[in-house]
Amino acid sequence: MSDAAVVMSKILVLDDELANLAHIKQLCADAHLLGIKPNLDSFGGVLELLASSLDLGGVLIYENYSGRGRGLSMLHMIANLRPELPIFLRRNADAPPLIDTDARAICAAFDLSNVAPFKAALDASIFSRSYPVHLVRGITELSLSALQAMFKSCSVSVDSAYLVNDKNIYGEIFSMMAIDSDWCRGYMMLQTEAGEMLDLLRSSAAADAPAPIYHDLNSLLAEASNLVWGSFKNRYVGNHDQIQGLKQIQVPIIINHQRRYISFGTDAPQLCIKYSLTPRNDPHATPAPIFQRFAFNLTWAPELLDENAAFTALLEAGELEVF
Repeated sequence: MSDAAVVMSKILVLDDELANLAHIKQLCADAHLLGIKPNLDSFGGVLELLASSLDLGGVLIYENYSGRGRGLSMLHMIANLRPELPIFLRRNADAPPLIDTDARAICAAFDLSNVAPFKAALDASIFSRSYPVHLVRGITELSLSALQAMFKSCSVSVDSAYLVNDKNIYGEIFSMMAIDSDWCRGYMMLQTEAGEMLDLLRSSAAADAPAPIYHDLNSLLAEASNLVWGSFKNRYVGNHDQIQGLKQIQVPIIINHQRRYISFGTDAPQLCIKYSLTPRNDPHATPAPIFQRFAFNLTWAPELLDENAAFTALLEAGELEVF
């Protein structure tokens, strides 16, 4: 795996063989995977977890999870429930060959004595694209600045970036803006749960200020999207006139939805960053999350990124000079 793929990806680990858990945990760590396990090792608990809004990059399941041969039966139900998630099947070294229906339902099969098929499948599925360190860091910095500017009564923190392979939407309020440049084309999204955010805004509002309502939250999220897009454009896009796609005006799209599902016509993993907002007047309050996703479904060529383009354009326009 390329060193540029520094972001983590969550993977659901369905493996209850205690003797190998330490090995599997190390395998996940070496592969830049954040392994998570259900507290309730039952099929019902697994289905409930998969049906939730939990974002995932894939599923790693042992063929004898929850009983001899049960893992093989379970993976078909997982594939039907979440067909967008790659499934990696851990087998015993002496296991017989898979039947065709089982083989078609998974991304790769491997045993712990030979993890090469697992690692190769990761590079071809979850980590199929490179997110350079400097780009992820820059996006995080400019997004933090924008969110802090819009939510002044809150402190904003950020978790490590990771990759997701699902098509779930978190929460009820969804802002989406197109990103167009000569090296990337796709969409940036901000997603949040309306009730949590409104409770946070109301608890941190001044005593004499009117209580925030849904319209206020929509406006805040739309303006935050504009700020992030503007900063991204200034930092990474450069001379707008030389890029055909940027001649069109971009405006945020706010979506309230019930099904919590969106597809961009591609199976490529999305870059996801979680920001947590905490009211300054109550630092022990439960943080309200905002999830930022990038779906570069049209063009993705970070090797063409010229971070000096914006600086050069300002020099050529006479708005800056070197001294």
